[in-house]
Amino acid sequence: MKIDVLTLFPAMFAGPLNESIIKRAREAGLLDLTIHQLRDYTHDRHKTVDDRPFGGGPGMLLKPEPIFEAVEKISRPATKVILMSPSGRPFTQAVARELAQESDLLLVTGHYEGFDERIRELLADDELSIGDYVLTNGALPAMVVVDAVTRLLPGALGDAESANEESFSSGLLEYPQWTRPAEFRGMKVPDMLLSGNHAEIAKWRAGQARVRTRERRPDLL
Repeated sequence: MKIDVLTLFPAMFAGPLNESIIKRAREAGLLDLTIHQLRDYTHDRHKTVDDRPFGGGPGMLLKPEPIFEAVEKISRPATKVILMSPSGRPFTQAVARELAQESDLLLVTGHYEGFDERIRELLADDELSIGDYVLTNGALPAMVVVDAVTRLLPGALGDAESANEESFSSGLLEYPQWTRPAEFRGMKVPDMLLSGNHAEIAKWRAGQARVRTRERRPDLL
């Protein structure tokens, strides 16, 4: 998969996207990731990317010219252009699976008070939000999308079943789990998990997942 990210803060991506699963996916050729500096697509000596909104109001908006030029130069025929914005549709595990089927993504990160509306109307194929809160810019949300999508690429995880056993993959939160020792500070691992009966363990885990989801995220049921 090819993923490009257009941002004002390329340095923010250096650490998180060069570690763990993403690092291994890049080294294995599963993920081709490139971070682009938006200011490289400006033509004035101040490298201006923002301006005041028409009609007044606080803050500044990202101008259309540098983003249009960047997207037009970076993108290819198969590229899906996605804006990272609080007003986008919620990013979920289902959306991550949807994006993992794509071959080419370009994530455009917001900043200031957001995007000139013409960017949404003419450039964007999709718009995503990672939650109902406001961050300083779209760099962190873009990292979240890259991470969630990368781990779904075939071969990215050591065990292919891992992605199917995690929270939200089944629509429920993941069931509780334990490891050795079987008893720690008076707390014991449930007898069912020590029984060796894998069919019954699977049923028990499914029930525990429903209980946990009902208690913590009833909106998922």
